[in-house]
Amino acid sequence: MRAKILDRTATVVLTLIAFLIIMALVGMLGFILSQGGHKLTVDFLTSPPSITQAGGGIGPQLFNSFYLLVLTMLFALPLGIGAGIYMAEYAPENKFTQFIRTSIEVLSSLPSIVVGLFGLLVFVTMTGWGYTLVSGALALTVFNLPLLVRITEDALRNVPQSQKEASLALGITKWKTIVSVILPAALPGIITGAILASGRVFGEAAALLFTAGMSSPDLNFTDFTLNSSTSPLNPFRPAETLAVHIWKVNSEGLTPDARDVADGAAAVLILAVLLFNVSARWFGNWLYKKMTSGRS
Repeated sequence: MRAKILDRTATVVLTLIAFLIIMALVGMLGFILSQGGHKLTVDFLTSPPSITQAGGGIGPQLFNSFYLLVLTMLFALPLGIGAGIYMAEYAPENKFTQFIRTSIEVLSSLPSIVVGLFGLLVFVTMTGWGYTLVSGALALTVFNLPLLVRITEDALRNVPQSQKEASLALGITKWKTIVSVILPAALPGIITGAILASGRVFGEAAALLFTAGMSSPDLNFTDFTLNSSTSPLNPFRPAETLAVHIWKVNSEGLTPDARDVADGAAAVLILAVLLFNVSARWFGNWLYKKMTSGRS
């Protein structure tokens, strides 16, 4: 009887916690969209910001956010997945491996402002690149790498051992087993890690203040050369992202509608994160079915 009461109590408490989390998320989304939803127009999404006059947009900042996400994932995904494979499949259980795991945990607990200062020293000053998209992408790679490594390692370890042993029993090499059997089975977990890392890239501002800069040149969206200072695809140009723009407008904005611009940019940012998450999960499920011929 006592066990049943405890079970029901735990069920009610955990359900209540889940309900509160959902309500907090819905409340936050509702507040942000109610404050900035009226700014969601084509002109606001595509026009450049204004420094002193009302009516500016967030076009370059929105593009910079997505471009920075692509660059960061180009660096972070191969390193994170590769390190996760090593930790799950190749690393021996010894003190050196324990030291690596401890280092990853310490790195994951560093504040983003500290990662930004590290990026300022290494990727901005020592390389001589200055404030660039690449500097920001590398700093965010350092910031997100521990998350990707741990999630990839956990996803690989959660694959049933019988699948791996069956593949090896057929004479398939270990690397081929990893690529053909283990990685496809672990794909949903790896995609979840990539989505979490992408959300942090979208919303990160502190680390980018010291690496990617707080301004963006006038972009010419008809110029796609990689070395032009006005080309949107030039990775070695300063770039103000949407999250940095929100902070800048709120703290230093001189335009009469600075509050409206910040609210609208926040609404766009939250919608972009939601859209990316849904799209990434759809793509991940589609890719998982293709690689495993599964039904779910």
